[in-house]
Amino acid sequence: MPNSNQVLRILIVEDDEDDYMLLTEYFKNVHSWQYELKWVQRYDDALKELCSNYYTLCFCDYRLGAKNGVDLIRDSVENKSVTPVILLTGKGNYQIDMEATKAGAFDYLIKTELNEDKVERTIRYTLEQVNNMQKIKESERRYRSFFEKSKDIVFISKTDSTITTINYAVTEILEISIEDCINKKLVSFFKNVSEGIKFLDILRDAGAVENFEVELLKGNNEITTCLINAAIEHNAENEPYIQGIVHNINNLKKAELATIQAEKLAASGRFIRTLAHEVRNPLNNINLAVETLIPQITDEDNTVILNIIERNSKRIADLITQLLQSSNPSEMKLGPVSLNTILKKVIVLVEDRVMLRNITLTFREGKTDHPITGDADKLEMALLNIIINAIEAVKDDTGTIDISVIEQPDFVRVTVSDNGRGISKENLTKLFEPYFTSKRNGIGLGLATTLNILQSHEAAIEVSSEIDRGTLFLISFPLSLKNVELPVF
Repeated sequence: MPNSNQVLRILIVEDDEDDYMLLTEYFKNVHSWQYELKWVQRYDDALKELCSNYYTLCFCDYRLGAKNGVDLIRDSVENKSVTPVILLTGKGNYQIDMEATKAGAFDYLIKTELNEDKVERTIRYTLEQVNNMQKIKESERRYRSFFEKSKDIVFISKTDSTITTINYAVTEILEISIEDCINKKLVSFFKNVSEGIKFLDILRDAGAVENFEVELLKGNNEITTCLINAAIEHNAENEPYIQGIVHNINNLKKAELATIQAEKLAASGRFIRTLAHEVRNPLNNINLAVETLIPQITDEDNTVILNIIERNSKRIADLITQLLQSSNPSEMKLGPVSLNTILKKVIVLVEDRVMLRNITLTFREGKTDHPITGDADKLEMALLNIIINAIEAVKDDTGTIDISVIEQPDFVRVTVSDNGRGISKENLTKLFEPYFTSKRNGIGLGLATTLNILQSHEAAIEVSSEIDRGTLFLISFPLSLKNVELPVF
């Protein structure tokens, strides 16, 4: 409904005074609003007034001398004017009507057909249009703000997942530029092709996908785990398209894995300590009995048997000690240490194995060598276990192992990658469990001890692997000693 208290500031652009006076007569007889009229005759004055954005709307004659009303609309739009313009002409002309609409005119009126009703109708129509456009622009601003500021990837794609629009979050989550994503299929970033087929099948059948968990390949070929929510929508031409959100849950998955590892390690530790206590009591009794019997037995055959019992009892005791050490490393001697220095020591320790098997080992040390808080000997043991595993996993002559130290603002990361036989998904979940091993002569305590040491240093460890393609260990140490000088070794 019209608001009679609303004052409409109206600009009239008309070079003919008689036509201006006639138009003002129409306004006098329209009582739905109050008016504040401003009349200008010259083109330059009209453009200046329009660009001030002071007026509610503008009535503009088509003929203005060298330039016309359509030119004025175009020039005002180029100069960021938002004042709605209603074009007036002496007689109807379809070509002018089309040009005016294309330039941005809100309405088109023929002077000879004007009356009070038409003036009121065009004002009401224009005000409604302006109001609707403001609502649309506000909605667009909100959507654009959400789109641009969202920490999640927001995308629009064709039904085959070819990306047409995507927000800046993709550069943070997948480390890929927006330009490199446009016109590429979303499913091409899926690690497994089968998952991409499954994703699109669900979309086509159900019209939407909720919380689809998938591993995506980042720009550096690392893998990140995400949840995708997407739906098929239709545009104004009823053409289907996909819109969706990709939420990064990689940190959540890491935290879950670390919690599971810690819980498993704690449960294993409790079991090991209980087992060691229960085994050591009868074992001590056996040892005491053997020590008592040995001086009393003179028969050579029985002496041999007692020696066998004694040796194997000692072996059992040693295994229990190793098992206890794997679940509860000895007291840490913490201080500022250099990962570069520790890794150089470890590489010296394994260089004979590397040379004898003709393996290529490369080491890229960190540039600034910021120290971390740690026990150098324990860290040397932990990293040595990982690197020895890599050496044993690769083939002679063709094996390659890459070790690097990468410094970030809040942590230092050690990466150890190889092109060896890889680890199955089933074995990855058991990798750090005591006594789990895939080696023929291994006892499975090396990586259990490694995990205990790393967790004692508040370090996070991630392992990814593919059969026959290799394994990658990522170990991240918190960086809390940025301005501490390292000791000289």
